[in-house]
Amino acid sequence: MAKRNILITGGAGFIGSHVVRLMVNKYPDYRIVNLDKLTYAGNLANLVDIEDKPNYVFEKADICDYEKMCELFDKHEIDGVIHLAAESHVDRSIKDPFTFARTNVMGTLSLLQAAKVKWEGNYYDKLFYHISTDEVYGALQFDGTLFTETTKYDPHSPYSASKASSDHFVRAFHDTYGIPTIVTNCSNNYGPYQFPEKLIPLFINNIRHRRPLPVYGKGENVRDWLYVVDHAHAIDLIFHKGKIAETYNIGGFNEWKNIDLIKVLIKTVDKLLGNPEGASLDLITYVTDRAGHDLRYAIDSRKLKNELGWEPSLQFEEGIEFTVKWYLENQAWMDNITSGEYEKYYESMYKNR
Repeated sequence: MAKRNILITGGAGFIGSHVVRLMVNKYPDYRIVNLDKLTYAGNLANLVDIEDKPNYVFEKADICDYEKMCELFDKHEIDGVIHLAAESHVDRSIKDPFTFARTNVMGTLSLLQAAKVKWEGNYYDKLFYHISTDEVYGALQFDGTLFTETTKYDPHSPYSASKASSDHFVRAFHDTYGIPTIVTNCSNNYGPYQFPEKLIPLFINNIRHRRPLPVYGKGENVRDWLYVVDHAHAIDLIFHKGKIAETYNIGGFNEWKNIDLIKVLIKTVDKLLGNPEGASLDLITYVTDRAGHDLRYAIDSRKLKNELGWEPSLQFEEGIEFTVKWYLENQAWMDNITSGEYEKYYESMYKNR
């Protein structure tokens, strides 16, 4: 019998696949249930190295399907949830806010209600851990301030509004029903297996193919960047050691203007491809800024460090070089992603499950 039965939602996505891999390999006495709808951003090719492990189970389902969520809680005797499944791209949320409200708000509510009903007030050794974003806090000025766990919510996009709403539901289920919950808000992640609509893999691929590098406005927006494996280790630590009903901010103390980050990417990709230094600088193309584009995000992770001892393990330049190498060495993965072939393959593979 498994020591723990943990449901990880969105486990075929970017961050989720790293969390699934870590938990499967680190805890052979746990059953890790990877729940993913396999939308465009979910890719089981991210997990081929652990798919045959005896403590790993994949379930294809939609978190908005409440009856299915209840069924899975019963089937796998779920006692812990690590909830990562979400629509997360701001540009997509501007074009289609309904999808973001459905998945991020109603999907979270579906999972919370399933946990409430199936745990039936027996909350010993149970946990609903909800992963959120720093974008719920709004924007910072260039004044050295940082987002803390007590920063007032001020979402500016349909994406961040949907995540803010889901955060509130998680906390409300603790306050109303006593469900043990934890919420974490993380800064921008980067690393292997990220879907190439996001800045870093998109630009690596565009440099490789000599395509334009579209930069919003003047590229002066600032983000705090964290290597995805460091985030996965933080999630593992918080799941096991975090305090119930607490919020923890997870960040890299690693702020970069977009244009400066892009120049580091260009330099690194050109070097690894054997191009002359600066050969791809001419690909930078400035485009009209997007609506509601927040100026600056920056996370204060001192609470997590002081209480649980976590801090990032990689320096940014080291993490970026490792990331660029991974994408260049895994061009088949990238080509399948951008062609959509993996979607057809896994849809046919799991359509009868």
